Amino acid sequence: MTLKPLLAAAALLLAACASVPMPAQTSADTSAPQWRLAIHGGAGVITRGSMTPEQEAEFRAGLEAALAAGAEVLRNGGSAVDAVQAAVIPMEDNPIFNAGVGAVFTAEGRHELDASIMDGRDRNAGAVAGVTIVKNPILAARAVMDKSEHVMFAGAGADMFAVHQGLEIVPNSYFDTERRRKSLDRVLDEMARTEAADRHGTVGAVAIDIHGNLAAATTTGGMTAKTPGRVGDSPLIGAATYAENGVCAVSATGHGEYFIRVGVAKTICDRVKLAGESVGEAAQVALDEVAALGGDGGVVLIDAQGRPDFVFNSEGMYRGWIDATGSWTAIYGDDEAVE
Repeated sequence: MTLKPLLAAAALLLAACASVPMPAQTSADTSAPQWRLAIHGGAGVITRGSMTPEQEAEFRAGLEAALAAGAEVLRNGGSAVDAVQAAVIPMEDNPIFNAGVGAVFTAEGRHELDASIMDGRDRNAGAVAGVTIVKNPILAARAVMDKSEHVMFAGAGADMFAVHQGLEIVPNSYFDTERRRKSLDRVLDEMARTEAADRHGTVGAVAIDIHGNLAAATTTGGMTAKTPGRVGDSPLIGAATYAENGVCAVSATGHGEYFIRVGVAKTICDRVKLAGESVGEAAQVALDEVAALGGDGGVVLIDAQGRPDFVFNSEGMYRGWIDATGSWTAIYGDDEAVE
């Protein structure tokens, strides 16, 4: 038996749907928060023994900074789509996450980044795939949504579109970090034995604003040592990103090929809409399909009433939520609330 099926089986045995202290909200509760934001910073083999206290503190601080940026938009009456954009930019600018600076390397030692964003009000969306010189890919995705008649640009065309939109352009080497260089070397040397946490990583956000509008955003550097030109689920509307007012908003992270094949984000929202399932129930069904195919990962979700959820079939997922009453961040599958 090859190693891959054994690892997949082990991941399923260790899989955990986080015991998340969800904020209560009912239609009769007039004091309930009117806005809420939830984020993820990637899922994978994330265990307590795999991180130093300093590394854990760094990731929690990164999550808190992202939550604070998105919350600032929402508490001032801003839109959900502006909030998810604001939330992921600090993660694109933080080298500990696989998005923007700190993005993983392709097998050729370069960087190709993907991003997508969707507005639940009218299901307008924008995405870019394989950008190489755009400092913040989520801004390029937003420009596609707002300033073009299209939904996605890829490769050199996406880079040129960003240039023409006046976005900040950087040399490809801007995205380099020593940590990601070491991960590339490790993957190339020991591909069959590399932990998933070294290969994957995505960040994302979902939000509801004071008007009840939903939005979602996802952005990534892709997969370590990927073949140049490979595109995962992050820029694909319906795979990693989906938002529809009155239904739900989803951002996914994990092994993109499997999330594409299942159409995870759209599957979840359709099950909520058509089968009447909660976002958590629908997400579990979708991720069970991913697991059955051999993949792993997770999703961050928010429903039409503003209730967040986090579902993953990996050992951990960087995640958190914030609203007018407080905030919470977590890393491991058994994490409790952070005071």
